[in-house]
Amino acid sequence: MDYRKEYEKWLASPVVDEATKEELRALASDEETIHYRFQSYLAFGTGGLRGTMNAGTNAMNVYTVAHATQGFANLILNEHAEKKGVVIAHDCRNNSELFAKVTAEVFAACGIKVYFFDALRPTPVLSFAIRKLGCIAGVNITASHNPKEYNGYKAYWEDGAQLSLEQADLVSSYIAATDIFSGVKRIDFDKALAEGRIEVIGTILDDAYLQNVIAQRVDTTVIPAMADDLKVVYTPLHGCGHRLVPEALRLCGLKHLYTVGEQMVIDGNFPTVAKPNPEYPETLSLGVKLAEKVGSDLVMATDPDADRVGVMVRSHDGGFVTITGNQMGALLLDYILTAYEETGTMPEAPYAVKTIVSTELATKICKEHGVKIFNVLTGFKFIGEVIKNHDDKGTGHYLLGFEESYGYLKGTYARDKDSVVASLLIVEMAAYYKKKNMTLYDALHGMFEKYGYYKEKTVDVYMEGLDGQARMAALMAGLRGNPPAVIGGKKVLFLRDYQKETVTELATGKVSPTGLPVSNVLYFECEGGNVVVVRPSGTEPKVKLYLLVNGTSEKEAAGTLDAFAAAVAGWAD
Repeated sequence: MDYRKEYEKWLASPVVDEATKEELRALASDEETIHYRFQSYLAFGTGGLRGTMNAGTNAMNVYTVAHATQGFANLILNEHAEKKGVVIAHDCRNNSELFAKVTAEVFAACGIKVYFFDALRPTPVLSFAIRKLGCIAGVNITASHNPKEYNGYKAYWEDGAQLSLEQADLVSSYIAATDIFSGVKRIDFDKALAEGRIEVIGTILDDAYLQNVIAQRVDTTVIPAMADDLKVVYTPLHGCGHRLVPEALRLCGLKHLYTVGEQMVIDGNFPTVAKPNPEYPETLSLGVKLAEKVGSDLVMATDPDADRVGVMVRSHDGGFVTITGNQMGALLLDYILTAYEETGTMPEAPYAVKTIVSTELATKICKEHGVKIFNVLTGFKFIGEVIKNHDDKGTGHYLLGFEESYGYLKGTYARDKDSVVASLLIVEMAAYYKKKNMTLYDALHGMFEKYGYYKEKTVDVYMEGLDGQARMAALMAGLRGNPPAVIGGKKVLFLRDYQKETVTELATGKVSPTGLPVSNVLYFECEGGNVVVVRPSGTEPKVKLYLLVNGTSEKEAAGTLDAFAAAVAGWAD
């Protein structure tokens, strides 16, 4: 792609608005920025689009959003599914409503029926709405937990899960074959609304969604039983969880819910946090301050599109500590299985699903309870595929799916992670343990004592700049061509190369299939069940290294984790 030619094309196009042209003219002497902005089109993957908001092909703006939507529309038209329609939602971010309307304008101009939410909605509500309305597809305009400079475009298919690899590739090919200006159809939003091509939908779906969320409770008695004593602080971090999370908790009997007032204000600039990411303890600092004031048992925060939830709980010294995404996934799984067993309500043929980069503690828990667990590639769409396969066959009962990145789902009403149902289950679990005079911190350590000590760490190796993609590719190629025989003192037993779809036993050279789709991921299985997974991020310029270790004691597990972290530190040099 000739970046300079593309830059000049934007400046000369009558389609491009004057403000955008002014932004581009200001770059005239900045060749490096022009190169970065126009070196390629923003990649469309299974998660759709994500990038910073500015002018250029390699960014989120009205033109790249319209371009991607035209490609997505072509997929729908080729499936002859335009009458089924699409549903569109957006989060709180700057330009999210604008990008959502542009998306609606393109679909409507292509003859595809559009259902448009009247205000911001959580991502799981969009997933639910696709299924409830019988739509062929859906789009949510959001960049999830990324900083305020970012926005994104999450694309979904009729099962409520994000697009498959094959569908994303098709959309990419349609985008590549379409001129970003002359090849895109648009109709004015208000005109399409007046003509009935766009239909605005209000809160009627919210009620149905909440009923499905509430139905996921395992023990309906514990929250009401502890309602006088249990205290919870919640913050939506200026985003989409502001209404439905509190409503779900109150409907289930929680009396003492305290919300962080400053962060209940919808604001795409996220003024009270450096990053609206609930993984970071500092993001929950205002919540912790309120929790200390009111004597709360825990603090919960959902990200801007309310598909993920982070939690801090009181430790033995009364201060607040973070429960990691892996730990919370294991806690929820253990609680759900235990509560079903204690109440005699365990469904037939139960199963759980986790990603290959998530804690192996979940595997141990399921084994102890006699429950089947599936390991899938990173991305909740793969969890959705397992659910769909079971539903199509009429077999099994899905209990829980989770990712290490603070995403959880119980129930099949949606096919993406859902912080609303996760928040409800976390509060139910907290009530269950409080009834036993235990905190969630006590429960966590009790779980380790029962199943063994597991520790996880994610190492992010950023590779930004024009040569970032090449450096990421070189790292992966180097590890494939010359895999380590030992990591942190632990012998590597197996190498799973998901790009080659092979599992190689290093001692014998024996090769077998992975049984999972193609993906640029390397999985090093070491002795003792310790694991290192390496994969390039699909949304940011970095390679992620996941360290999953265990031990018979916390000290042993911590020592192995430190050894693994030291071993991988030099891989990117």
